[in-house]
Formats: sequence, C-alpha cells, structure tokens
Amino acid sequence: MTPLRRRRRLTALTVAAASTLLALTGCAAPAAPDADEFADWDAVLSAAQGQTVQLWMYGGDDQGNAYVDDVLAPAVAEYGVTLERVPVTDTRDALNRVFTELQAGREDGSVDLVWVNGDNFRTGKEAGAWRCGWTGMLPSMANTGADDPLLQSDFGTPVDGCEAPWHKAQFTLAYNAEAIADPPTTLAGVLDWAAAHPGRFTYPAPPDFTGSVFVREALASVSGGADQVPTAFSQDAYDELSPALWDRLGALAPNLWRGGDTYPANETELGQLFADRQVDMTMTYGPATLTGLVADGTYPAQTKVLTLEDGTVGNASFLGLPVNSDAAAGAMVVANVALSAEQQAKKAEPDVWGQFPVLDLDALSAEDRALFDALPASPVVPAYDELSRNAHGELAAEWVPALDDGWRQNVLSR
Repeated sequence: MTPLRRRRRLTALTVAAASTLLALTGCAAPAAPDADEFADWDAVLSAAQGQTVQLWMYGGDDQGNAYVDDVLAPAVAEYGVTLERVPVTDTRDALNRVFTELQAGREDGSVDLVWVNGDNFRTGKEAGAWRCGWTGMLPSMANTGADDPLLQSDFGTPVDGCEAPWHKAQFTLAYNAEAIADPPTTLAGVLDWAAAHPGRFTYPAPPDFTGSVFVREALASVSGGADQVPTAFSQDAYDELSPALWDRLGALAPNLWRGGDTYPANETELGQLFADRQVDMTMTYGPATLTGLVADGTYPAQTKVLTLEDGTVGNASFLGLPVNSDAAAGAMVVANVALSAEQQAKKAEPDVWGQFPVLDLDALSAEDRALFDALPASPVVPAYDELSRNAHGELAAEWVPALDDGWRQNVLSR
C-alpha cells in the first residue's frame, strides 16, 4: 500500500497544487474553434482518420484502465482512430498540462480528451480551455435524455456542449456486515457509529475527490438535509452552515483510524484499509467496482452497500475536449463511440467496469434496450434506481475549494 500522507506534508502539497492551478488560469486561451469547422458528422469521421487521441484519466482504477485499453480502444480503432490512455493521479494534472500549453501558445496540444470532474471543468471553462458546442454533433447524444438534469449541469456549471457525458455515479458507503450487525441508516448515524467505535472509520483527506464529497455529505447532514444547503455558493451561506460541520468533524477526528492524526490520501488507500480489516466502512463514487472486489476476495465476503434514508449525492462523469487539441475530430469519434449503446452496456457489466449508463433506456430501440436488460444483477450493489433513491445533486463547484480549505484549517490542523 502507498504510504499514507502525514498532515503537514498533505497540507503543503495541496497548497502548492492550488497555487499552481490559480497561476495558470490566468493564461490566454486561443480563440475557440469555429462551430462550423466540421460541416457534418461525415466530415468529422473523415478528419479523424489516422489521428491518435490521448485520453487523460485517473489511473488508479484497474477496471477503468482495462475497459479503455481492451474494450473502448479496439472499438475506436474501427474508425481509423488510435486511442492512448494517459494515467494521472489527479485530474488537475491534465488541466495543468492544458493550461501550460495554452500559455505557451501551443495549438497542437497533447491533451485530447480528459475524464474531467466538476471543479476542474468549471476552472477550465472559465479559462476558455474547453472546446464548446461540439457534443451536439455526436450521433449517440440522441440516446440521452434531453431533460436529464445530471447531464445539463456539472457541479452547478452549465455543460453548454463543452463536455460529453460518459457515465453516471452515485456516492456510496459500504460496510462489512460481519463486523457491523446493525448498520446505521443515515449519515448522522454513520458519524455517531464512528464516534462509538474508535479507530474503525475514516475518510480520505480533502482535496481528494472522495474525501471532498464525504465532507459535503456531512455538511448536508448537519444542516438538516441537502435541501437546506443552497446549491449556489455564497460566503454568507458558508459562514452560516460550516461552523456546525467543523464542530462535528473536529469532535469526531480523535475517534477515527489512528486518532485522526493520519488520513488516507485517496479512495484507493481507504479501500486498502477496508480490505485489510483495519476499518469497517469504505466509500466510493463508483459503487459498481465493489462487485469485483468482493468476488476476487479483496473485500470481505460480507461487504454490503449502506443505503441511507437521506440519500447521497449523484452526478455524471464527462469527457472534456481541450480547445487546442490537435486531434479534435478523433476525440469526437472517441466520445461518440463511448456513448454508444454497445459501449455503455459493455461498460455496465460488473466484471468489465460496472459503470451506470447515461442513456435514456426507455428511448432506445428494442435491440439496444435488450443489451441492458441482459446485464447480470450484482450480488453486492443494488440496481441504480434503488441506489439513487432520495439522491440529491451536487453543490456548485465553488463550494468545493471553500470546504476543502475549511476542512484543512478547522479539522486537519486542530
């Protein structure tokens, strides 16, 4: 297992990364490509021939890596496009590369697609780093729900055709039923359970993606529910709601794994603690991966999904296309293939990647719908309809750095 970061080291690295990102966002992006650059989809297919597309994505998910390399890349190759996966430990690494190349005036950027999250999408959009208006050309977009709110906004930032949907996600907690006979049913109950069982619970340290979303779930809980936290960020709302959050998490910290002196750096490290039976709960935004981890013996055989009465946050994952990509047509082909019914169904198979589709299944042809109806049920993870019951949407991206910084100041440095 990767050594867990100590608090001072974590703080220093986080501040340095944030400073770099802020400095780079001041760069001047080239003018956005003309929306009529490609007359139609046939023109895109023609221009894509022979192009190599570099997809920058989080490299810590073995199933995700295998899906892209072994399933998506061969499918894309049928269109004359070579897909190369570039693994990163943080999406900001990809965005920093885009900003650096834009600052240098490069119009032949090395980043062609990014598996992007909401906070980095907002940052890139504000800096003019994303190509926009291109997703409407993708034939596969016709199979998505035009009114699906998860596809219209990414952490409160309007999508505006600047990124293509890839799959849906639901924040999920899981527990070892062998160790927890009577699991809590609310997030407040989870925090109470953790306080009553010292050393058996922890969460990744923000700004890790999973750690950040856990803090936002805790904010909703201490505020009286997700509907009590305004989606749009304001300093007044933060000042009003966050003190109760820091009090709750600060009081909980001494009862966490290793007394809260050390936090897992990311979901992978938390998962390793769960696999080693050092903690009795884990958490993920990709619950479908639980199926394989139990099947191969990595996770306890009695791993169960913790379905909370107050629901959890759900969102969609997207693929962003940098404005200076030198393989824009090829990137559009990759995004379109990734959004096809065949790829969405294949990716949903638990032993492939198990990600939830973004398509409107009711709008599919009978042949395409049959692909999803034939998917095997997971013995660990409930169906998406059950998993997303009482789900709430993401807060605006501006909440993320504010809460990450607040956690660092009020909990980590206690």
